[in-house]
Amino acid sequence: MEIPVEVMRIAEEIKTMKLRGAGKIARAAAKALMISALEYNGPNDVNSFITYMNRIKKILLNTRPTAVSLPNAVLYVTRDLGRIPGSFEDAKRTVVERAREFIKYSLEAKKKIGVIGAKRILDGETILTHCNSSVAIEILKTAFLEGKKIRVYATETRPLFQGHLTAKQLLEIGIPVTLIPDAAVRLVMKNVDKVIVGADTVAANGAVVNKIGTSQIALSAHEARVRVFVAAETFKFSPATVIGELVVIEERSPIEVVGEDFLKNYPSIDVRNPSFDVTPPEYIDAIITERGLIPPQASILILREVFGWTIEDYIVEKLSEV
Repeated sequence: MEIPVEVMRIAEEIKTMKLRGAGKIARAAAKALMISALEYNGPNDVNSFITYMNRIKKILLNTRPTAVSLPNAVLYVTRDLGRIPGSFEDAKRTVVERAREFIKYSLEAKKKIGVIGAKRILDGETILTHCNSSVAIEILKTAFLEGKKIRVYATETRPLFQGHLTAKQLLEIGIPVTLIPDAAVRLVMKNVDKVIVGADTVAANGAVVNKIGTSQIALSAHEARVRVFVAAETFKFSPATVIGELVVIEERSPIEVVGEDFLKNYPSIDVRNPSFDVTPPEYIDAIITERGLIPPQASILILREVFGWTIEDYIVEKLSEV
């Protein structure tokens, strides 16, 4: 059976970064799985349906290697396929229900993080943020709507300038915002009260994988004794790191950095474009989740409480892919 056109469109938008943000990517993956199940028109037997859904899973999982929210969303939606006896209709219904559950949970989690994180912001403070994190923006938005007079520094976030989106979104809310080059962070840090950033992946030891430049911001904040908060839904915690896997740092095309003409004119220059870096837990004061403030060293087993699956489930899932 052919893959639905809408599913391929979603996968392509994730891969090409037309769709950005770990939470948005996760919800899009869940939506793609739901569409796949609803539009399935192959043989009405469980095995054929599972084979079809596994094809969809591989397409989605191959789009972006770093953001753990995507595989966590895929695993949440599909984890019971082939395990629970039932009819083809039961399997199809399970995928659709779980996809809807995940999307709803993700949206509610962002609002909860906004409320919890806003409590850490005081009236009159200046906040620095990086890239375009919907949960970090939710915190700033909630604090502002509570009547707190805050100001924000937003980094441009080269090479794709996601910070421009953040600046526009904050301005639409009414929050005074100053857009700065990434390299200006250390210069302005003396004027900053707190740093609030998002996360693409949180490792078992509390290290945070986020947009390239985050670790330098955290280092500058540490030097200036400015507190650093990471806003992250718990589905961004990585169970793979518990069993020893390293987080893959995605490297994108050098064309995003220098353009095609530069590469043609200077073919001997090696241009790298890593999309993420790793901030060690000692530079992070707390991770703001929908479950509350969590110390960076908090166990990844919080996933068991939230999603109802264990590290053993993850190992079984990984082995099934071999």
